[in-house]
Amino acid sequence: MATRRISSACLVQSSRSAFLVAPWIHFRPQHIPRGRHFQTTSICLINTANTSAKRDPAPKIIRGQSKLFKDADAAVRDLKSGSVILSAGFGLCGTAETIIAALERRGKDGLNNLTAVSNNAGAAGGGGLSPLVASGQIGRLILSFLGANKFLEKKYLSGEIAIELCPQGTIAERIRAGGAGIPAFFTPTGINTLLQSGDIPVRLGSVDKATGKSTILEKGKPRETRIFDDKVYGMETAIKGDVAILRAWKVDEEGNCQFRYTTKAFGQVMGKAAKITIVEAENIVPVGDIHPDNVHLPGIYVDRIVPSLVEKVIEIRKLKEVEGQAGEGKKSEALLRRERIARRTSKELKHGYYVNLGVGIPTLAPSYLDSETKVWIQSENGLLGMGPYPTEDEIDADIINAGKETVTMVPGASTFDSAESFAMIRGGHIDVSVLGALQVSANGDLANFMIPGKVFKGMGGAMDLVGNPDQTKIVVATEHVARDGTPKIVEMCGLPLTGAKCVSTIITDLCVFEVDRVKGGLTLTELAPGVDIEEVRSKTGAKFAVADDVKSME
Repeated sequence: MATRRISSACLVQSSRSAFLVAPWIHFRPQHIPRGRHFQTTSICLINTANTSAKRDPAPKIIRGQSKLFKDADAAVRDLKSGSVILSAGFGLCGTAETIIAALERRGKDGLNNLTAVSNNAGAAGGGGLSPLVASGQIGRLILSFLGANKFLEKKYLSGEIAIELCPQGTIAERIRAGGAGIPAFFTPTGINTLLQSGDIPVRLGSVDKATGKSTILEKGKPRETRIFDDKVYGMETAIKGDVAILRAWKVDEEGNCQFRYTTKAFGQVMGKAAKITIVEAENIVPVGDIHPDNVHLPGIYVDRIVPSLVEKVIEIRKLKEVEGQAGEGKKSEALLRRERIARRTSKELKHGYYVNLGVGIPTLAPSYLDSETKVWIQSENGLLGMGPYPTEDEIDADIINAGKETVTMVPGASTFDSAESFAMIRGGHIDVSVLGALQVSANGDLANFMIPGKVFKGMGGAMDLVGNPDQTKIVVATEHVARDGTPKIVEMCGLPLTGAKCVSTIITDLCVFEVDRVKGGLTLTELAPGVDIEEVRSKTGAKFAVADDVKSME
């Protein structure tokens, strides 16, 4: 593979793209040149001893002693303040609630200043890491998504907690690398975004009375970049934990673990990346009861086993609509717009395709496929072959989608961990990915994860999903204008980017645009019934060409 490095600097230097000003202080639209708009850095290799003298807050491992502990309180009694905790689970699916409760009982005086690594830090209504955030025992978080957790968002904006936002697939791979002894790797995720430039603040300070804006106590870290085969990649460092906490369906007395369905998400990778791994087991079974082919996490990685005592919580209980009830009465204009977008989006899903659908409008698209068209829907929390929402009898707390909703699986489905899921995504094995948007630019830039000063939800898996647009077609399905009437399709995005030059097709309630990702520019190819070109122009914040043969959206 051809590689290239630019810059003669011997020291590692920060790589800055166009995003030099942190949005919490002052944010200006991102101007991205048509050609290359990245910088790369090089390093000078210096031979030093391959040793370190870092502190070790993790408890010691004593080989040969029983891994069974009578309860979670006994298993966490010797955990130390300042530890890095890897907390498995996705939303509230597969989280170690029994162990988290025991950590909370240690209290802030007994256990504090923790750094927690998780996909998200619990739900707004409690569960997951929420108790430890509320108690003040966690001082720092590395996560990809806050979602609707306004309590955590408020703590971040007020400077009470530090949050390092990191794309979901990157977190998974950083943890996997930590467990595999790989110190760093290069990824296309986040290039030409605030992630690359380090302009997403980790910790905020007090509000400056003169400007009314928060000060920044800790900035993000710029990514070193390298060019491989004429494409820019950013370097990410591995994540290793002092302690990993996870929940498994079956665990034998030697620590072999079997997970159930989408509870695998972060359980397998986190169990391998910590010095001490504590597993709460729904079922503790004798050695030999788990068939070797069904061991998802070998006992070599597990040090302590405790019984799981907390009932599973379903974060979003989503059920299949009963035939005859859906669509009763007059549909609202908003619903009609969403259905129009979803119906047209379904035409992007060809027979045999492997597709990933973002939350919201994209998830409606499969409803409009004909019976002869079969697609495989991938959910980035570790499910390929996602089916419709369940009936009351089918609901299973261990089967959820990326939106934390209960779902079903079709025959031939498979489940896997988050590292495997994003290997599929970054590797270009997904044919089409459909996402929503806050803004889309005329050259295919996408912004859909935050509004500075207003919305701080995190990027989840979106940056990974748009990281390989040459192999995975990126389709945006969104209403044409925002709630306040401002255009979502603009000449240049004024919001932080999820990805640059990644969108190929834009489907709205008014029309369809095809995007020239190489030269830049939009071409209107389809119009919704009753919509004319002038209406589209009046509601679009970017110039566009019109195809010679404009078709009708169906």
